[in-house]
Amino acid sequence: MSRTAWLACTCLVGLAVAGAQHARANTVLHGLFMAQAGYSEADVRKMTDAYTKLHPDVTVDLEFVPYESLHDKIVLSKGSSHGYDVVLFDVIWPAEFAKKHILMDVTSRVSPAINDGLEPGSWTTVTYQDKRYGLPWLVDSKFLFYNKAIMAKAGITEVPTTWPDVIKDAKIIKDKGILQYPLVWSWSQAEAMICDYTVLMSAYNGSFLTADGAPAFQTGGGLDALNFMVATMKDGTTNPHSTEYLEEDVRRVFSAGQAAFALNWSYMWSLAQYNAKESKVTGQVGVEVSPGVPGRSKISSVNGAMGLGIPTSSTNADAAWDYITYLTSQPVEDAYTADAIPSWKASFQDPKLMDGDEGPMARAMEQAEGQLFPRPFVPNYQQFSAALQQNIQQALLGKVTPKAALQAAADSINGD
Repeated sequence: MSRTAWLACTCLVGLAVAGAQHARANTVLHGLFMAQAGYSEADVRKMTDAYTKLHPDVTVDLEFVPYESLHDKIVLSKGSSHGYDVVLFDVIWPAEFAKKHILMDVTSRVSPAINDGLEPGSWTTVTYQDKRYGLPWLVDSKFLFYNKAIMAKAGITEVPTTWPDVIKDAKIIKDKGILQYPLVWSWSQAEAMICDYTVLMSAYNGSFLTADGAPAFQTGGGLDALNFMVATMKDGTTNPHSTEYLEEDVRRVFSAGQAAFALNWSYMWSLAQYNAKESKVTGQVGVEVSPGVPGRSKISSVNGAMGLGIPTSSTNADAAWDYITYLTSQPVEDAYTADAIPSWKASFQDPKLMDGDEGPMARAMEQAEGQLFPRPFVPNYQQFSAALQQNIQQALLGKVTPKAALQAAADSINGD
């Protein structure tokens, strides 16, 4: 072999080795996300593309599933050699995931800037027993949406600020024959119903649990909340199909102009107010933080946020954390305010957000984020919620009294 040929071979071998080392150095992250509500799949892919351009040694493999599949996908991936490095999880799961060692404790990774920069209420999304299992993302609550044109037609000039005022206005609209059913809710036997119930429980200053962890919802504000729900079914202000509806059904009914008031997540704002393909009431929509009850509360809320965490089975925790902190950073969240209001304190000081198209939604969100009311932090949340769903539904359908329904749910939970 000539010296020239030998050198050429040596160079090719060197390049091959270098290429192999680079391939081995490339980090592949597997992410599990939700295929509905909040940031769209297209949004998450754009965010991720921007991240990988900044980190060319990282590849992110994204998987999107319906919310209903998210929990089980995360649980079943534990210990898998082909599991996930980043997962989107619901606010109701950290207790279970901590107990089962499904998510890493990332408390020590949270910098002071992140800790102090996020709205305080958002931290309940990812915290269990003072440990943090991720960073909050898609911070949300349920809000009171109202149709300005319908209210004007009924001669109602002020937006209701208490739940009794909402019912009073609904009765005016009904009695004047403007709408048969002014109110619509997501009261199907599903988690959506529990979220609506939580909003009303917070309004009535109730509690899911006692200090020692026993059920407390069957008395006080919890019972008052269900009495309120049943009363609106009986007086005809609530659309009776609400017992079959989820949030998207509520959005469609409201956007068709068939409801004066609706309780829903923030995603409904842009779709109902600005999207003429999705809504017949564009330009007529108002939104406020969910109201309170005189003598009990000023506002009401439910923590409907989600978090981004790292499964304990991940072998790429450092890279996963870097990706998570990018997705949840203020610049990224500020760039996608049309789909989700940011969770950073500084974002609410930005005139572009507060005075722009998202301003009404942002102002309502700012109020709600100050006191997001949590659903119970219990490891057996799935069973807890199922018991409540089944028995609340029975009360809404008029088969049992609210008191009997909630007592049956409490007895079932105590028996677990």
